[in-house]
Amino acid sequence: MNGVLEGFLVIGLVVAVGYVLGRTGALGGSAMQVLSRTAFFVGSPALLFSTLARTDVGAVFSTALLVTAVTSTLACALYLPFGLVRRRAAGELTVGSMASGYVNAGNLGIPIATYVLHGVADVAPVLLFQLAVLTPVFTSVLDVLSERAGGGSPNWLRAFGAPLRNPLALASAAGIACSATGFLPPEAVMDPIDLLGDLAVPAMLLAFGISLHASILPGRDRDLRPSLITVVTVKNLVHPVLAWLLATAVGAGEHAMLAAVVCAALPTAQNVFGYAVRFDQGVQLARDAALTTTIVSLPVLFGVVALVG
Repeated sequence: MNGVLEGFLVIGLVVAVGYVLGRTGALGGSAMQVLSRTAFFVGSPALLFSTLARTDVGAVFSTALLVTAVTSTLACALYLPFGLVRRRAAGELTVGSMASGYVNAGNLGIPIATYVLHGVADVAPVLLFQLAVLTPVFTSVLDVLSERAGGGSPNWLRAFGAPLRNPLALASAAGIACSATGFLPPEAVMDPIDLLGDLAVPAMLLAFGISLHASILPGRDRDLRPSLITVVTVKNLVHPVLAWLLATAVGAGEHAMLAAVVCAALPTAQNVFGYAVRFDQGVQLARDAALTTTIVSLPVLFGVVALVG
């Protein structure tokens, strides 16, 4: 239980610092955009590369990865019919889908895994799938939508080439290649990459905290409220249930089942908000989803540990 509380405390304190910075205006009016773009173009690619390059890709291709891949994909897909029926904008539709299945496995999942699951190895399959699949796919879609919103005409060749312009996709591919070949750049190269990677999580959390200043409370926007309720329902309730059902179906052991359900019960990652700000698509939904699912996930995670653990 201490791991759950510690993970939330870490996030809450950094977000609170961001809120104070936003309220005082200490970093200027464009601080949120600068921090988000720094995380997107510098911190996150460095973090993705260093994480994947050091990950034993072969070891995480297991039942845990299957459960993660299937349930995360289903959770993301479940938002789409709702968004389409309500004729939500394409950017909001993409962000809502990502927020429904992209979990906070990094800065919240790691401390929870350490204290609840007794090791960070259980979050490796989640990180691998999100970093190598979900992140490149969703950010490439947002890249295309952002260009169209800026007045650019649809260009299918450019659309298919979006991953080649995406620093997150390129960093993921490079990291997986290093892991698969066993090649790791020398320390003189990896040390500055690691240092830059340390920017990613705090920059995103600070930007998120700054965004909370002068923003309306989640759910106050009546037009956005149904979308937020759908994301919260899928992320906080449906996603962990799907993980439990699939883990049971494939005969996962007691610990593997607990790990699968705990990881699925994690809230929407702040990365989703960072990507939304970077491409200026569905920003309010991303902010509201990250905040609300984080609050709701606390009792959900306690319940999961009590019932499954």
